[in-house]
Amino acid sequence: MKDSLTLLSRIQAHPDSRCWFLAWNPTGTLLASCGGDRNIRIWGKEGDAWVCKSLLGEGHQRTIRKVAWSPCGNYLASASFDATTCIWKKNLDDFECAATLEGHENEVKSVAWAPSGSLLATCSRDKSVWVWEGERELGESWEAGNPLVIGLLASASYDDTVKLYREEEDDWVCFSTLEGHESTVWSLAFDQSGERLASCSDDKTVRIWHQFKPGNEQGVACSGPDPVWKCVCTLSGFHTRTVYDVAWCHLTGALATACGDDAIRVFEEEPLSDPHQPTFSLAAHVAQAHSQDVNCVAWNPKEPGFLASCSDDGEMAFWKYQRPETC
Repeated sequence: MKDSLTLLSRIQAHPDSRCWFLAWNPTGTLLASCGGDRNIRIWGKEGDAWVCKSLLGEGHQRTIRKVAWSPCGNYLASASFDATTCIWKKNLDDFECAATLEGHENEVKSVAWAPSGSLLATCSRDKSVWVWEGERELGESWEAGNPLVIGLLASASYDDTVKLYREEEDDWVCFSTLEGHESTVWSLAFDQSGERLASCSDDKTVRIWHQFKPGNEQGVACSGPDPVWKCVCTLSGFHTRTVYDVAWCHLTGALATACGDDAIRVFEEEPLSDPHQPTFSLAAHVAQAHSQDVNCVAWNPKEPGFLASCSDDGEMAFWKYQRPETC
């Protein structure tokens, strides 16, 4: 199985620091990395090599935990332990900090854009989730507000649960709490359809949750108009330490995990399994993908099988995944 995930290159992305997270821009041509050195680096390809195109080092005072590109690719949001979120505007080959969002009382741990590009969600160690509303695809003027449309918002927590939110009139309501993990839930990933959600945890498992709408053919009871989310598959016995990140490839359906045992794993759904009771098999496993904890895995949005990873060792690695014939 190891040969199905091939190392292409390795880069010291954040020297003498943890590399916490990676995010591809929508076209898959740029990769943003962030780390404990309070810097963001923007990587692009020159020939066969990935090189640092921009260094964003003036926006935050503490570790940058997460970065996320806007749907248009012109803005990058960064979440920091300094309790702020920065919105960076791309100007040709350079970036400038267009806005700094303040309000959280503690470290901002994650940030995500709505498909419209005018809404941003942040979550913090202060146990709150904020939704920010700004000028559509501009980012210069942001305030905490109630957006028009966001669809579905999911959050993961130290309380071992996943919560799902929807907009109701002028407020946000939690319509479902997904219970089942036995320790901290670290990361979430929706599949391409948005009807399935993967969660990974300190309990060394990955869970697959499926949305069942009212009147579903499977006969799953729903209370009122809201769908019911149920765990339909648990991947256990594969990871030996905390699973820090999970990424669902929207091009192929492959599921990648980043683990505290220094390994990267890729899972594939069995072709003939019932989507409402799926079976996933381990398709690739690189035991020493990094020399320390793997913090993030990120599939390129345009090139099938192209995977990036980063680690506490400060390195960033690029991989090519090919689906095993036996999978």
